[in-house]
Amino acid sequence: MPRRRRLLALAALVGMLALSGCLGVLGGGSVSEERLDRSPAGGEYDWNASVESDLDAHITIHDNATFSAVYAVNGSQIELYRRDGLGGTNPLDVRAVRYRYPNGTVITGSELAERGAVEQTRDVVRIDFPGEGDVEGDRIAVTAGSTPKRFALPTYVEGSYEVVLPPNRRTSLPVFGDVNPGGATTSIDDGNRLHIRWDDVQTESVIVQFYLPQDIRIFGAVFALLAIVGGGGLLYYRRQIDALRERREEMGLDVDTGDDDLGDDGPPPGMR
Repeated sequence: MPRRRRLLALAALVGMLALSGCLGVLGGGSVSEERLDRSPAGGEYDWNASVESDLDAHITIHDNATFSAVYAVNGSQIELYRRDGLGGTNPLDVRAVRYRYPNGTVITGSELAERGAVEQTRDVVRIDFPGEGDVEGDRIAVTAGSTPKRFALPTYVEGSYEVVLPPNRRTSLPVFGDVNPGGATTSIDDGNRLHIRWDDVQTESVIVQFYLPQDIRIFGAVFALLAIVGGGGLLYYRRQIDALRERREEMGLDVDTGDDDLGDDGPPPGMR
């Protein structure tokens, strides 16, 4: 009987680990065609910006907390993921996958899955490119979710990067804005979108924190209002204390304790 209990406990433990994904039993498999063939965020991918500027990564952040990225790939596959903060990774929630051949032909994600592979494990999304071995000049494009006012993503490829922010966003004000790694150059296009460019990224991640200038003005107004309210409260409190002191003096409740010091005469008689 004790042996049977141990076996049942072991089976329950294995089941819980499997359900949590710790054994990699769940969470794997192919990505659905519906996800692969969705329309990219913001319309079609900006292949020209990637090719003409000879960028290894061109990333456009959109207003709806999504981003679209075009990567110049080097090798026969790419793995897409996010770090979980505990030393592990989670698969990137990719959709609207497209593959561009060196001659400019673009195929959908489902076609890419047929000619290569698009598989999701509990750690990464792995994309195998068509053909055998590395094909120079090919590119992969994906759309995924982001967070409002902060973009952070591992550097799946090394080299030159450009991140394009939504219209009217800025990064220059400390605390509210930040660009990592440093050494980037910036420019603003006709649509009032900030372009951040690195010639050679060697870090593990690219992080951009940004803000709307009008948000800073609102924050400043709220801070000023709180300062006025706080100052008024402090002044009221001080006046109440002064009024209480005056009433005590009028009632003769204040006692002068200046003579309580023993001075040079020593203690009272009987205590010497």
